Amino acid sequence: MQNKRTIGFFGAVAIGIGGMVGGGIFAVLGEAVSLAHGATVVAFLFAGIVALFTSYSYSKLSVKYQTLGGTVSFIDNAFGHNYLSGSVNFMLWLSYLVTISLYAVAFSSYAQALLGSSNNFYNHLFISIAIILPLIINLISASFVSKSETAVVIIKVLLLFLIIIASFSYLDFERLSPSKWQGSFSILVAGMIIFVAYEGFELIANSAQEIKEPNKNLPKAFYTSVLIVIILYLLIAVTTIGAVDEKELMNAKDYALAIAAKPALGQAGFTIVSIAALLATFSAINATIYGNGRLGYLLAIKGELPKLFDKEKDGIPSLSISVTAFFSLVLANSIDLSQIAIIGSASFLLIFFIVNVAALKLYKEIEANKHLLLVSCTISFIALVTLLVHTFFTNRDSIYIFILFILISILFEVFYGRMIRKHIFNRPY
Repeated sequence: MQNKRTIGFFGAVAIGIGGMVGGGIFAVLGEAVSLAHGATVVAFLFAGIVALFTSYSYSKLSVKYQTLGGTVSFIDNAFGHNYLSGSVNFMLWLSYLVTISLYAVAFSSYAQALLGSSNNFYNHLFISIAIILPLIINLISASFVSKSETAVVIIKVLLLFLIIIASFSYLDFERLSPSKWQGSFSILVAGMIIFVAYEGFELIANSAQEIKEPNKNLPKAFYTSVLIVIILYLLIAVTTIGAVDEKELMNAKDYALAIAAKPALGQAGFTIVSIAALLATFSAINATIYGNGRLGYLLAIKGELPKLFDKEKDGIPSLSISVTAFFSLVLANSIDLSQIAIIGSASFLLIFFIVNVAALKLYKEIEANKHLLLVSCTISFIALVTLLVHTFFTNRDSIYIFILFILISILFEVFYGRMIRKHIFNRPY
């Protein structure tokens, strides 16, 4: 099917911002504060730099390979349609399950805060509602998801700026001074744990076929969206740390942003932000189920998932969407917010590192600066290793789950590739 180019520069930027400013910032802000304390702003900057360098690789690859596959297509073009690319593509599908879980847990935290009551029953109930309702919406009307996203992006970004502006006169900049910072390694680790809040800019690549003047607009859209979100996150971090005592933030770690609105806007601010968080996380789940359902469909067409997944009716890949929602439900109800944030960040840092390596391998074809790509590869690799080393000593279960994800991706490819596709590294068995 020939896609019409209907998305302009601002539309492409909205896709990038909408992908990043989903549920992530509402979910991981408290995690960042608990690790970096007064240096939370610096932690967000570190994570943003990794995203910005990686966006260079994505921009170059997107211009050259304009397909709906995005990340999947880039990896296939660099490494061939083989065991390595198949495993990474399946890992990407699993990683989006983690982000859905992250948003669902955040949705539950803010819903319970709004109710003023929290327990295990409510936690699992709201997590399940946050995934099952978007599943139903996706199965009934795919167009509703895409049509509602732009409005939701505008609402949540405006609300975040409202908090920032209203809180300015309440800021105590002493709380941001270097004397309140943790060691540089802790700050870097905090940045890598919250890196999942920047995940989403890569979705611009999936719309490359629909973007007008792609050679000009794709790179500009990647850089603009990432830079805007970096600035937004830095302002949110300044507002949160500067306006609220750290002990209070830690007591409400899972819904820290709602607490940050209270000094300037009172209980009304707390309620507004909580509702905004519910809206943002719900829409992010909606959009990610939509996108991951189609990723599963695309992988099935390419032969990397069973053919059952390539069935669709009225443009809706029902089975792929349902499987995405089911496994997200299992994950979200099984592991806690800290573990989900770590696993999500590690998964995307690994995939982005591989995409950076793919861009480096193809640098002549995509007409990219080799030295910039080397920096992108190095930064994303150091970020991943830093996160894994810290997590090994502080939250080893998260490491085990992350390794399990990698093993599942590899074993699925080994057995599925052996049984169905009959090849590994493009060589017949």
